[in-house]
Order: sequence, then structure tokens, then C-alpha cells
Amino acid sequence: MENQILPTRSSMPKFEEYCQEIKELWESHWLTNMGCKHKELEEKLLKYLKTDNITLFTNGHLGLECILAGMDLKGEVITTPFTFASTTHAIVRNGLKPIFCDINKDDYTLDVDKIESLITENTSAILPVHVYGHVCNIKEIEKIAKKYNLKVIYDAAHAFGIEVDGVGIGNFGDASMFSFHATKVFNTIEGGAVTYKDLNLNKILYDLKNFGITGPETIDYVGGNAKMNEFQAAMGICNLRHVDNEILKRKKIVDRYKERLGNTKGIKLVKSQDGVKENYSYFPVVFEDYKYTRDEIFEKLKEKNIMARKYFYPLINDFGCYKDEHSSDETPVASYIASRVLTLPLYSDLDLEKVDEICDIILK
Repeated sequence: MENQILPTRSSMPKFEEYCQEIKELWESHWLTNMGCKHKELEEKLLKYLKTDNITLFTNGHLGLECILAGMDLKGEVITTPFTFASTTHAIVRNGLKPIFCDINKDDYTLDVDKIESLITENTSAILPVHVYGHVCNIKEIEKIAKKYNLKVIYDAAHAFGIEVDGVGIGNFGDASMFSFHATKVFNTIEGGAVTYKDLNLNKILYDLKNFGITGPETIDYVGGNAKMNEFQAAMGICNLRHVDNEILKRKKIVDRYKERLGNTKGIKLVKSQDGVKENYSYFPVVFEDYKYTRDEIFEKLKEKNIMARKYFYPLINDFGCYKDEHSSDETPVASYIASRVLTLPLYSDLDLEKVDEICDIILK
């Protein structure tokens, strides 16, 4: 394990910094249930993400489940099969039916030209994903949503800190879910948050994540337990102090990858988007008619203890729990990319020499 280069690695503050941050918890004995650290992190994230409303959760998945429940959606939700399992599971666990839309060939987000053909009288929402931190076509999605009176909930698990023309990514659509999992650009060990426009959702989400409890003797929702605890929040407070510097470090690594692999025939990289402040969360490479297949590259790297990731593969509509009702044949572009994409190791303290070693293996 020590000699392995993993796909990602958690950013952490200095041990002493975290110990200092959690010291007062030994004095208060207030470890969960929205204590002082929870409130402090909420306030700091509102400012950092440049958004008006935010609710913290013990993980991003439960945040997504709660916002779908809080909006009281019914019927069908249009989404992408090119994402992590959580996106679709949250839809299904709310009694909703996922309708898979294909992705575009440029940045692997929802193909906006295919959304309208999937809208029926049962459609209640669109759930797009900012894949690898690449921003969806937010303007066209908003137009479609307004035309058909649909909610838009973004899965922004990969998009922490991203801005579009100076506007925080959490301000688009009706709501956005962020993941603060240990593998993300910003982490609270586990954790997540939802940003939203409608202030009325604040109390609904608070209640849903706290068993539906609305008062000392009243329970008005069938809620769950999705509260972020104080130790998670303390880790978030520490990591938020350093996240901008962490992103700069990641940029240097991405720049080296692009320098080494960017002009290689058969290797496709995603171009930067105009007006987008990036967070360099992942570095996906698509092998198209390259001298080796994606799977061969994966194995060659693995032989050298370098763990790249087939992310996202398989597609969600090929999962055992969904394949009886769905098929990847319905989303050919997503299927094509999923069979060829590899995300290369990327984390802030990855040595550039290791990046060169990875590139050498791929190129030679």
C-alpha cells in the first residue's frame, strides 16, 4: 500500500491544527446535533460558495435524497447514466423513476439536445451532473426547465468551489448537492451539503435530516438521520483554510498531464470551459484508437503499482439493479466514453516526477 500511487488521496490539515480545532469539544461534550462547529462551517461555506442557503449533511448522498424528498417530487426524473451510483440511487430510493439521457462528446455532461424528447407528462425534474467538475450547459437546461415547469437539481459532487463568470456553481438550478467525501477536493472526512434558492427548504431539510422532528413532542416527516457531526465539521473548518492552495497544487499536476499527453494522437482530453473557474478535481483521459486500449493501459499502470480508475464504468443503466428496465444501448455516447475513459491519479501532494512516470508508461 505504501508504494502504491492511488487514484486520489485525502487532503488533511496538520495534526496539531485539527487537535486545536476539536479541543473545545472535550469542554462542551457537544459532539453532534448541529453544535458550534457545524454552525461555523455552515457560515464559512455560505461565504466561500457564494450562495444564500445551505444545509449540511453527514454525506452528499443523503443530502441528495433529502432535497429530492423535500421538493416532494413525483413520477420521472431525467438524469445521466454517466455518474456515480449515488445519483440514481437517490432518485429510486425516493420512489421516483430515473430516465436516462445520453451525454455529449465534449465534456460528458447531459446532452441538452436530447432532453426534450424524454419529457413526458410524468416528468417532474431534471438531475444533471457536473462531471469531473465540467459544468453542464446550465443556460439550456434552465430554458428547458422553465418551458416545461420542471425542477432542476444538480449533482455537484465534483464541483466544489467552481464558479461560472464569477457566480458560485451552487446558485444554478433549484438546488445543488455537494460531496465532502474524503476523496474530494474539499472534505469533511465524510460529509456533504445542499445549496438551494427557496428559503422554505431550510426548515424542511433540517427536519428531514433529523428524523422528521419538528418540536419537542412533534414528528411531522418520515425523516432519517443525516446530521453532520462536530468532528466532521471541525475537519471541514480546517480544510477550508487550505483548499485554495490545494486547488493550485492540483492545477500544477493537471498542467503537467496536459503538457505530456495533450498532443498525443488517440488520447482525448477535455478542454477548459470559457468563463469557468476550475477546481481540478479529476483528470479523465479517453483512449480513442490509441495503440493500447483503456483496459491495457489500466493493467500496465497497475503492474507498476499505479491505480488509475475506470470512472465511470460500468454505466448505471448496466448495473445489475437497473439493467432489467434500462439498457446502455439507449445511451450510445455514454457507453462509448465509459468503455474508453480512465481517470489518472490526481491529488495535491502527488509529485510531478510521479506524474511523469505515469505519462511515460502511457506513452511508451
